[in-house]
Amino acid sequence: MLFNARVVAFLLGVSVGGITTAFLSLLSGISPLVLFTAFTLSFSSCFLLVYFSFEYLIVSELNEAYAMLEKLKKKDFKILKRSDKHALSPFKKLNYEIYSYASKKQKEIDQLKKLALYRREFLADVSHELKTPIFAAQGFLHTLIDGAIDDETVRYKFLHKAANSLDGLHRLVEDLFTLSKMEAGILKMNRARFNLYELAQEIIESLNPTADKKEIRLAFSPETCPDAWVWADQARIGQVLTNLIENAIKYGHNGGKVCVSIEDLPYQVALSVEDDGPGISPEHLDRIFERFYRVEKSRSKAKGGSGLGLAIVKHILEAHQSKVLVSSQVAQGTIFSFKLEKPQDQNGEADALPTVFQPSLPVSHGHPSPNLSKPPASIGL
Repeated sequence: MLFNARVVAFLLGVSVGGITTAFLSLLSGISPLVLFTAFTLSFSSCFLLVYFSFEYLIVSELNEAYAMLEKLKKKDFKILKRSDKHALSPFKKLNYEIYSYASKKQKEIDQLKKLALYRREFLADVSHELKTPIFAAQGFLHTLIDGAIDDETVRYKFLHKAANSLDGLHRLVEDLFTLSKMEAGILKMNRARFNLYELAQEIIESLNPTADKKEIRLAFSPETCPDAWVWADQARIGQVLTNLIENAIKYGHNGGKVCVSIEDLPYQVALSVEDDGPGISPEHLDRIFERFYRVEKSRSKAKGGSGLGLAIVKHILEAHQSKVLVSSQVAQGTIFSFKLEKPQDQNGEADALPTVFQPSLPVSHGHPSPNLSKPPASIGL
């Protein structure tokens, strides 16, 4: 113990007993036995009173406070007791408040460190993503300036490659600009009533040539509802569908399949995009919606893309008061899903009937497929 209550009580007991005995000795007719008895009683009473007072009201609480400080230095926040918040002892309440405050601040510090790390990664990724197309276009143009421009075949080929690099740079800057406006709350959603099935059908038809290059079968699931009216920004939801389906094609196996499913729920329409690709391991699931985050950086860069697609998907759906869910199992595939509100009639009621929504792909490591009260997980292929 840092403070020994027994020693303090003994010293005070001796002092009080001695003072009492000395005072009584000044009186005439007091026998030594009475003086000894008075000393014993005074010492015992004072010792017991001081010992228990110090031990249970002060010393133990001070020692607990020092022990708590040692725990805080080691960043150990596991000993906090919720019952201390309502304790009668002011020391226990003080310990609880200090410990709660320190725990909260430590969590904030850890979060700031994590954000600082993400920011450094983001700046490094932005620099690399901007540098790659610029250097590529610069190399092609300098080659032409150095004399290759006289060769008509080489001139057309290099100009075409330089234009492709600059087009990629333009798309990257546009995506960054769009994402920044979404995060700042500047970009507004122009909501209107439209048929989600028809929009998805147009996007599937436009992406079929891309899927054909990998012999991927891209289609609706048999259970898809064609009468799927929603209240949303059609252009932005089209961007969401395009990004999700392109990702499914890009990372899917050659000769595989990508299934788009639309389900009619009581007050919402649920859509999911399911592939049978390599899947995403659990440690990456929480970060795939970060800007420029890639599960396998070397493979992802080889497949192209700005690395902003899923981040844009996330922010567009959040602007629609929805969210994108992902469920995946390694070597079996991945499902991205979300819900959109239905348009309401004049009575304020959604104009559709509920249907059964059943996920078909098992989910791994704490990412369960949602039920009817949550955004969708998948429809059977």
